[in-house]
Amino acid sequence: MDPQKIRNFCIIAHIDHGKSTLADRLLDATGSISTREKKEQFLDNLSIERERGITIKAQTVSLQYTYQGETYLLNLIDTPGHVDFSYEVSRSIAACEGALLVVDASQGVQAQTLANVYMAVDHNLEILPVINKIDLPQAEPERVLKEIEDVIGLDTTNAVMVSAKTGFGVDKLLEKVVENFPPPKADATKPLRALIFDSWFDAYLGVVVLFRIFEGQMKKGDRLKFMATKKDALLITLGKHTPFKTDFESLQAGEVGFMSASIKNLSDIRIGDTITLYDNPAKEALPGYAEAKSMVFSGIYPVSAEDYENLKDALAKLILNDSSIHFEPETSVALGFGFRCGFLGLLHLEIVQERLEKEFHLNLILTSPTVVFKVIDQKDKETWIENPSKLPNLGSVKQLLEPYVLGTILIPKEYIGAMIQLALEKRGIQKSIEYLGLHRAMMKFELPLSEIVLEFYDQLKTLSKGYASFDYEFLEYRPADLVKLDIFINGDVVDALSLIVHREKAYYKARDLTKKLKELIPRQMFEIAIQASLGAKIIARESIPAMRKNVTAKCYGGDITRKRKLLEKQKEGKKRMKQIGSVEVPQEAFMAILKLKS
Repeated sequence: MDPQKIRNFCIIAHIDHGKSTLADRLLDATGSISTREKKEQFLDNLSIERERGITIKAQTVSLQYTYQGETYLLNLIDTPGHVDFSYEVSRSIAACEGALLVVDASQGVQAQTLANVYMAVDHNLEILPVINKIDLPQAEPERVLKEIEDVIGLDTTNAVMVSAKTGFGVDKLLEKVVENFPPPKADATKPLRALIFDSWFDAYLGVVVLFRIFEGQMKKGDRLKFMATKKDALLITLGKHTPFKTDFESLQAGEVGFMSASIKNLSDIRIGDTITLYDNPAKEALPGYAEAKSMVFSGIYPVSAEDYENLKDALAKLILNDSSIHFEPETSVALGFGFRCGFLGLLHLEIVQERLEKEFHLNLILTSPTVVFKVIDQKDKETWIENPSKLPNLGSVKQLLEPYVLGTILIPKEYIGAMIQLALEKRGIQKSIEYLGLHRAMMKFELPLSEIVLEFYDQLKTLSKGYASFDYEFLEYRPADLVKLDIFINGDVVDALSLIVHREKAYYKARDLTKKLKELIPRQMFEIAIQASLGAKIIARESIPAMRKNVTAKCYGGDITRKRKLLEKQKEGKKRMKQIGSVEVPQEAFMAILKLKS
């Protein structure tokens, strides 16, 4: 295919603005799927995406489109919209020359719209605004166009009005894609350089790699070299998604495709790596994109110790498909052997847990999420702590720092007061308020990440009746008055329930957590004490009473000493039982911290 007839573009938008539906209509308009094959969210392959109605993985499809008598190849990438999956968007953007910025005509510009469009601008992509859902009665396309110009600073002269649900305006959109987006700068004569922007594990093919060729060409039988890992492999399968897998003998510069090779180890593949030829290698690798930085950490443990190796294999396969997960082995006194995993946010954590349980049939326990803290000791040595149980004695710590983020909240102006109050409760610092037209405002706050990873997003949506949108970016580490909160159950510390909290909130957290645990831990034959401590000082306590058998039921009348003797005997038995008895802590207890009221 002549590179001048190729267009590589992605769809970027805030969550639920109609990306996947628009991708379905583009497939229909180009005749890529028959009526029999048609289904909603066609490009969303994961069952969890269909259940939740959100895109988690970026999906690609190559479409043939005839315009003014000539055939063009349109390589489309449908991207996620939630803030937790922005790394997927960044990878897709690195492989494109253009981007469709989809904005809901009834909701307007949202927080993630801004984040994604700035990412595309940084990569010098041509951006085409698309106003979707114009068929809705509450749609205000003119207002939204003005918002795009005022807030983002994009020219909306070429903006296209569409309804992804009915298909209105999709033909015009395809014409604009061909006219507005530049063809790839491709040179098939140079040594091969292809960017890996996705990969997954297939039970039959092994590791499958999704790539975009920038220079040179690739054909079946080539011996490939991966420049970052210095590994080589023989190319076996080569093809494109059209939208179904179609085999090709060769692909050249400018094209997007998939391939599988004789890749023995899962670690041989890295997202962002450059593929070249073993016999005729390129001199330097392609500039990749920034590696995803984990923002939230949680321990993942198998319920049964026998599943440890299965969990290890499952995480290794999942990391191929989702390169933003980081994991390393760890052990817990309460839970045994498991892994400390890094995620991009709470939804990301939830999705990974669900995928591990459904796709790999594992039964898991997750500990409460934490962020990475920076510790400076008395000798000015810096260490990073993502597990509260590893925090050294505060006497040896000179300074404890926590991560701060810059949060952007877009809301209808009547909820400004509630948002300010919420942000201040979370130790936020207000930076600015900007009014976008008559009805909406954009607020910026500096917030501690530890305060927003737990229940902030849910509270934000509740207070704004679902209208607020939120996005954040990492700022810096700042000193804070932090303390370690330990939880004791029956006198034994449960390291998986330890927390690093701000001193001002320690008492309230301790009180709420002990109350919550009292509800969740089942009663035993002996009394269970649940205690929260700061160092050696117990600051909160709850007791779960013992289940009691009525040992005096058989005593009808008679001397009171007979009953007392039986009760004393029972008391002694329970005392012995408490000393040797162990308490089973259910999984809900480890996630109790998420459900605490502020």
